[in-house]
Amino acid sequence: MSVPPPRVARVTATKTSRAPLRCTECGWTTVKWVGRCGECQAWGTVTEVGQRQVVRTAPTAPERPAVPIAAVDADQARAASTGVGEFDRVLGGGLVPGAVVLVAGEPGIGKSTLALDVAARAARAGRSVLYVSGEESAAQVRLRAERIGALADTLYLAAETDLGAVLGLLEQVRPALLVVDSVQTVASAEVEGAPGNVAQVREVAAALIQAAKRSTTAALLIGHVTKDGAIAGPRVLEHLVDVVVQFEGERHSRLRLVRAVKNRFGPTDEVGCFDLGDGGITGLPDPSGLFLTSRDRAVPGTCVTVTLEGRRPLVTEVQALVTEASGGHPRRATSGLDSSRLAMVLAVLSRRAGINVGALDCYASTVGGVRLTEPAADLALALAVAGARENQALPQGTIAVGEVGLAGDVRPVTGVPRRLAEAARIGFTRAVVPAGSLTEGAPPTGMTVLQAGTLAEAVHLGLAGS
Repeated sequence: MSVPPPRVARVTATKTSRAPLRCTECGWTTVKWVGRCGECQAWGTVTEVGQRQVVRTAPTAPERPAVPIAAVDADQARAASTGVGEFDRVLGGGLVPGAVVLVAGEPGIGKSTLALDVAARAARAGRSVLYVSGEESAAQVRLRAERIGALADTLYLAAETDLGAVLGLLEQVRPALLVVDSVQTVASAEVEGAPGNVAQVREVAAALIQAAKRSTTAALLIGHVTKDGAIAGPRVLEHLVDVVVQFEGERHSRLRLVRAVKNRFGPTDEVGCFDLGDGGITGLPDPSGLFLTSRDRAVPGTCVTVTLEGRRPLVTEVQALVTEASGGHPRRATSGLDSSRLAMVLAVLSRRAGINVGALDCYASTVGGVRLTEPAADLALALAVAGARENQALPQGTIAVGEVGLAGDVRPVTGVPRRLAEAARIGFTRAVVPAGSLTEGAPPTGMTVLQAGTLAEAVHLGLAGS
């Protein structure tokens, strides 16, 4: 008689029981959420035990009653000049009382220098200014102010990182302008977490904005950016403020571009140009000369274009160098230009215009540290590469504006009359543009405009007469 094998007990993992749910009306409990209570049949009353209930705010009497919109005094929202013309251009005329401006940019790009310069100019104009530094001591800020000439009697300085102390200083000084450097270094004792985290930045920004609106104090909040270039902190920070200003520029270049990403009081297509030097940061009303090379003769591999930064035309030089490949694979290197854009232009030149540089090293760069991302610079890049490949220089005084398509066509771009007028003002007399670009008006006086429909035609017209 066979004996059956002993049964082995299996141990199975049991799921952790979920927290019970309870009806807030009758106390009925269940382990699975339902929309309707199974006991009292009430809807939306089943919640987790211990879950925080939604607190509904009761209506209260408002401090200021609503008034007809025509009775609101609009003079309270008139912008006051900061004394820096290029910054006023970006802001839409200046700082509006009660407006909150977020100035963002990479470390060392000039945010604090510009904010200190604006604060000193406002103080010299007779307004009281409070500068709160959370990153540097008061002595360090004093040394920078002395170096850039930003000392003023009504410019008050404090080194604070506590939100309560900053609000107390704001009540004590009652300034017309508040500068906080930076918003990520200020923390509130009422919120848990280190300075700079999401909860702290949200609380600090909300408190400063509320105080600025209540006291009609214009505020400049300096903010950090992440390694990807985005503003550090919660996205709600950009929604709360009135203006978001972004600093741009290469670390090894003195040129700084300031553009408005968001502006409730003006356009967002304006760009301010600044020169950052040892003596501070100064505006550049006419920066085109920074992006051109001064020479007496034409050089192969160079072409000038006119790019639009916002509504401002900037005359910029593009340089290209084509040489024998030193290794097995041709090298492509860019500075101030998009590498993928260069690869596309080289492919179109080879396939559509008969200028083959596939086996050669190709280097492309801009002058002055400016970065060109606009497709209107494609034609200038193509002519520079073609001139370098053929060792033939474009005639002096020539510019090129146009977008290059994969089919070898030269596509029209916006603002051609404005670009040509800026080039003629500087002294350029010859332009290669897409066909049909002069429908908006006649070319500037003294400028010969050559219209090309294809890239091959543009290369022929550009190099002809050289």
